[in-house]
Amino acid sequence: MTAPSDALSRRLSFLAELEKLKSVTRQSRLVDGSRNENSAEHSWHLAMFAMVLAPHAPGVDVGRVIELLLVHDIVEIDAGDVPYHLAGKDLAKIAEAENAAAARLYGLLPGAEGQRLRAHWDEFEAAETPEARFAKGLDRLQPVLLNLMTDGGTWDDFAVTEEQVMARCGPPIEGASPDLWAAATDLIRAHFAARRADA
Repeated sequence: MTAPSDALSRRLSFLAELEKLKSVTRQSRLVDGSRNENSAEHSWHLAMFAMVLAPHAPGVDVGRVIELLLVHDIVEIDAGDVPYHLAGKDLAKIAEAENAAAARLYGLLPGAEGQRLRAHWDEFEAAETPEARFAKGLDRLQPVLLNLMTDGGTWDDFAVTEEQVMARCGPPIEGASPDLWAAATDLIRAHFAARRADA
């Protein structure tokens, strides 16, 4: 039996390393409440969001959006997932950890291949292209929907207010698709209005 080439060995090693993303626990819970989702599930779900919600972002290259979404959280293998509503988080330290993780993880692949995926990650983080803005907006929309579908979910755990949700999620979702933000706004406001009525 012939040993795999160095390039193939590196590709297989990278794919094996990605298995660890299934063990990175996020704050969002599954809709049935049985457990929290992991980052691999989150990335898959976002890829489906891109496919299904593409009509609300005309002109966007959905295939590229899916590529961005599938690589955007790989750095969490090393850096972990930091909830956006966690008080006192050190953004500079988080960025440093994620950049080091990107260098290591995408560096597992052969040169140009690793550089291409790293460029996808950088594009997502910068959120300057239409595809990256759509991807970033979906990344904010998915947890919003999960929290709404779990009657407040982690918003309740961290005492997140309507104003915080609107401020954190509004700009990226609206930048991705005004249609999606209009729908999300209605759902968010209805949720918090019902909470106030029950108080």
